[in-house]
Amino acid sequence: MPLSFYKYPIIGLINLSLLGGSTFLLTSQALTAEPAWLLTQSTNQAAVDWLNQGLQSIQAGRIQDAIASFQKAIQLDPKLAPAYYNLGLAYRQTGQLKPAADAFYQATQADSQFAPAFANLGGALLEGNNVQQANDYLQRAIELDPKLGFAHYNLGLVQQQQQDWERAIASFKKAAEYSQNAPEPHYHLGICYLQQGKLDKAKSAFRQAIKINPKYTEAHYNLGTIWFSQNKLKEALAAFRKSAEANSNYPNAYYGAGLVFMQQKKYAEAAQVLQYARDLYNSQRNVQWVQNSEKLLQQVQNLNYQPR
Repeated sequence: MPLSFYKYPIIGLINLSLLGGSTFLLTSQALTAEPAWLLTQSTNQAAVDWLNQGLQSIQAGRIQDAIASFQKAIQLDPKLAPAYYNLGLAYRQTGQLKPAADAFYQATQADSQFAPAFANLGGALLEGNNVQQANDYLQRAIELDPKLGFAHYNLGLVQQQQQDWERAIASFKKAAEYSQNAPEPHYHLGICYLQQGKLDKAKSAFRQAIKINPKYTEAHYNLGTIWFSQNKLKEALAAFRKSAEANSNYPNAYYGAGLVFMQQKKYAEAAQVLQYARDLYNSQRNVQWVQNSEKLLQQVQNLNYQPR
C-alpha cells in the first residue's frame, strides 16, 4: 500500500471575541460617547445596569449568571440591542447554537443597522449548516460596515464550503486586511490555495498565520503536509513536531510524523508516533482514523520484519 496523506479540512468559526464579537460595556457616564445605534433616548437605565452586570459576570467567568442578567435587561427594555447581542455571544460560548442565533436575530430586529449582530448571526447560521441564509446576513453585515473583518471571514467560510475558492480567497484577504491580529484568515487562505494546487502561496499563507500565532497547530500541520508532498522530509518532520508542541493532543501531527519516519525507514520511531496517534484518535472516538493508524502500524511491522 503506497503512503498517502489523508487530508483533514479544518474549517470552523473564529472565536467571536477575537475578530470583533466583543461585548459592549455601557455605563451611565459613557452613554453619550456610544455610537447612536447602541442606545436611544428611551433606554431604560435599569436595563443598562443589568446589561453591565452581565458583562461583569462574563469577565468573572460566570456565563450562566451573565445569561440571566442579559435576559433581565431584555425584559426591562425589549429594544436594547446590545443585550440581545451579548446574550448571543454568551449562548455561543456555552455551545447553544440555536439560542445564540435567535439572540443575534433579535439584535438585528432591535437595530437594523447593527452590523456585528448580522455578522454573528451569519456565523451561527453557517455553523448550523444554513449556508444560504448565512450568506445573506453576512452580505448585509458587510453592506453596513465594509471594514468589519470577521464578517468577511465568516463570508469566506461560506464560500469555502461552497468550494468557490476565488471568492473565498478574496473574502479572507479582506478579513486579514481589517483584522490584522487574527491568524485564521491567513490559515484559510492557505487551505484555499491548497485546494487550487498553489503550494507556494499556501505555504506563504500558513507561515503568516504562524507568524501571528506561533502555536497555530493546524497551520504547522498543513505546512508539514506540503513539505511531505514535496519530499522535503526534514522540513516536514520539523513542522509536525511544532504542531505537536503547540497541541500535544493533536493526533494528526503524530500521524504525519509517522509517515515521515516510514519514508526515512526509521520504523521504530514510526511505530512509536503512530501508536500515539492511534491512541489519541481512539480517545477522541475517531473510529475511521483509528483504523487508518492501525493499517499504517501493520505496514511498519511488515517493513520492519527481518527474516532469520
